[in-house]
Amino acid sequence: MKKSALVADWNTLMRTFIRPDDERTKATLIKYMEQIQFGLHDFLSEHVGITEEVSLKELSDNLSDTRISKNPEKKLADVITDLIEDIAPHAVNITSPYFVGHMTSAIPFFMIHLKTIVAALNQNVVKLETSKVCSVLEKQVLAKIHRMIYQRSESFYKKHVQNTNSTLGSFVECGTLANITALWVARNKLFPPKGNFTDVEHEGIQAAYHAHGVERCVVLVSRLGHYSLRKAGGLLGIGNQNIIPIDIDHNNRVDLKRLNDQMQEIDRDQGKTRILAIIGVAGATETGTIDPLRKIGEICKQRKIHFHVDAAWGGPTIMSEKYRHLFDGIEMADSITIDGHKQFYMPMGCGMVYFRDPHAMDVVAYHANYINRPGSVDLGIKSLSGSREASSLILDSALKIMGSRGYSLLYEHGIETAREFAEEINKRPLFEVITRPELNILTYRLCPNAKGMLSGRNSPKEIQINERLNEINRTVQRLQREAGNSFVSRTTLKILNGSNGINTVVLRCVIMNPMTNMMILREILDEQEDIYRRTFT
Repeated sequence: MKKSALVADWNTLMRTFIRPDDERTKATLIKYMEQIQFGLHDFLSEHVGITEEVSLKELSDNLSDTRISKNPEKKLADVITDLIEDIAPHAVNITSPYFVGHMTSAIPFFMIHLKTIVAALNQNVVKLETSKVCSVLEKQVLAKIHRMIYQRSESFYKKHVQNTNSTLGSFVECGTLANITALWVARNKLFPPKGNFTDVEHEGIQAAYHAHGVERCVVLVSRLGHYSLRKAGGLLGIGNQNIIPIDIDHNNRVDLKRLNDQMQEIDRDQGKTRILAIIGVAGATETGTIDPLRKIGEICKQRKIHFHVDAAWGGPTIMSEKYRHLFDGIEMADSITIDGHKQFYMPMGCGMVYFRDPHAMDVVAYHANYINRPGSVDLGIKSLSGSREASSLILDSALKIMGSRGYSLLYEHGIETAREFAEEINKRPLFEVITRPELNILTYRLCPNAKGMLSGRNSPKEIQINERLNEINRTVQRLQREAGNSFVSRTTLKILNGSNGINTVVLRCVIMNPMTNMMILREILDEQEDIYRRTFT
């Protein structure tokens, strides 16, 4: 029987806008939403592979039509079925305990319920008139996380939690925007009004340089700093070449001697170069390592330099009483980035930036007659983001459901499983650990017949061996990904050998899923060994 054509008219529009098309659509919605909301992991295991082996070209060819139909093409039930049958199988099942390659992992099932409620409410927290209680709640959540980090007095939080003149931090969409916000504040603080110069926000970076007798400003950060910092350099007008990478030590932390050497070189520039900020990394993207935050903080305090900590990954681990000591000195930071969609296990995308000084963000305040009025609770006044959802409602609810101890159990499982995994890797003749886990990330590589052969002199023979190992690891990682049973990512690290570094392809493992255990990790290593033997021997 031929289906009747769908037509866009006022009656169908109203029906589509306020309720399902018909009983069939309702049944389809209930069928899948019940599975997703109450059996998320089973649903994804059934409908989504780890990494389905379909070429990007084939997917691209199937998704090349660029026309928008004048009338509706399908009913909601058919669209949902298409999503489940045609799109989901080619997505990535990040909830699988065998998916241990990236910082995106499984989320608790209740997050779907919370996200649904937030979507249904559709509050826009840029302004009180479009969010009301959600804006007030967001200030409370910001104060909770601020207190977790900075541990200020009860009187401090009583004073600032709902103070319209105070800003303890800001929600944004990701860690990139959080880092940019922190450096935006640092830039404006570095170039205040002077003489006839209003400020850098009004007149721009060149006018600021001229007024303050400066030729450039720089940001100093470990070579393992996130690439978002270079974006910040471009956007803020200082140039991304002035985000200066500092070499790391053998523990993959910023080398303090190299940092001091760089500052002394800047000192010799007789004030023509200013340090806008020094950044400490608290959970490097590639290695999970944490810089010596207290020592960096002391340097910044002595020199009156903005100290920013990029804790997008590691920050929530502060809740663990067992491992908080790893972040010693973070409370000295002028600003801190934390991502909600990483180790707070929230849906994409939620980033946050926090400031020690409740008035630090005054230097980036913007007002408008119809929105963000002075003296209001409008959260868009001091925010890089404009319209955005009330993701703070999700975080607040999650904190109530999990408690700090619940989250701590997740972090402790990840850290301790990563350490056990490193021990397992070192037991196997085919492998070697490259960066030992400080948090829950480690890197390793297949190193067949080469353990102990690389002395660090980087002789032509050693370079040749290393290039061969790089090719082996690239190939094994690719073939394992294409097989679709499990996933470990790869990256290239500059491994310190003697005085020089050598580019080394490594396999990168992130232990974030509480269902990931040593049995699964041994299976992943077994599969890598099998791929190597079938491919190279």
